[in-house]
Amino acid sequence: MITVEVKLVINRPVDEVFSFLADLENNMRWRSSQIEVRKTSKGPISVGTTYRMVNNVLGRRIDGEGVVTEYEPNRKYTSVSRSGYLPLEARRVFEPVDGGTRVTLVLRAEPAGFFKIAQPLFATLARRRIESDAANLKDLLESGAL
Repeated sequence: MITVEVKLVINRPVDEVFSFLADLENNMRWRSSQIEVRKTSKGPISVGTTYRMVNNVLGRRIDGEGVVTEYEPNRKYTSVSRSGYLPLEARRVFEPVDGGTRVTLVLRAEPAGFFKIAQPLFATLARRRIESDAANLKDLLESGAL
């Protein structure tokens, strides 16, 4: 099991940050590995909402289905993605702080196949990518580009 946790403060209100991050279709705007995300269920985002996702991980295309497993507006959001090679859980926790929002991004992955063999390398690269993506997210939301 690989676990990566990154914390950052975004100088925007909690409701804005949560709203943006709770819609996984926005991932393509800040996550460098995201190729495609499409909501596949009807209705508002809540527990049970499903997504179709495509990522590029270590040069490999990973297709998967995701489902929202935890949804508490302005507090926390968790989704689980199932794929043959890289099932993972992405948790996002939101806390109001003076001047903005503290976001904790936690990624847990259980690699299989090629990714299991390359697990130490994958863990290092995953941390770097998530830290870089978090910086992209902060810049995007603080720039008011929404």
